[in-house]
Amino acid sequence: MTQAQNTPSVADLEAQEQRLVFRTFTHDDAWALGSLLVELGRERQAPIAIDIHRAGQQLFHAALPGSTPDNDAWIARKRRVVERYGSASYLVGSRFRAKGTTFEDSSRLDPDRYAAHGGSFPVTVEGVGVVGSVTVSGLPQIEDHRLVVEALERFLAG
Repeated sequence: MTQAQNTPSVADLEAQEQRLVFRTFTHDDAWALGSLLVELGRERQAPIAIDIHRAGQQLFHAALPGSTPDNDAWIARKRRVVERYGSASYLVGSRFRAKGTTFEDSSRLDPDRYAAHGGSFPVTVEGVGVVGSVTVSGLPQIEDHRLVVEALERFLAG
């Protein structure tokens, strides 16, 4: 599979956001979703940090072996993109790339505070909208994104 075939389209990423919507999102949901991400990370021996925020409050954080403080900095930068745009950090970056530019060149936002790299996904509640984010950092950006999507799919199916 080529890199282009391996990269989801903007439409594919938008479809993920439309599909992965919660009925409600509680503190207990954040704990269960975060715990699922820890379990997936441990199974894969992934050197990741995991963060879940809702309404400006951190509800979950875990750092698995091999992760570093840099992962927390990446989490904060990716989460700010979700908070500002209301879309997955990977989708935001992909929209800029689809226009033939980059987030860094065209967003006019400080790259030390914002990163449109994969790994942060909006927590969207049916009838409410985006209320928070779930973020992973430590893998290549498409893998961070895919891990979050996989966990959301499993959680919402359960």
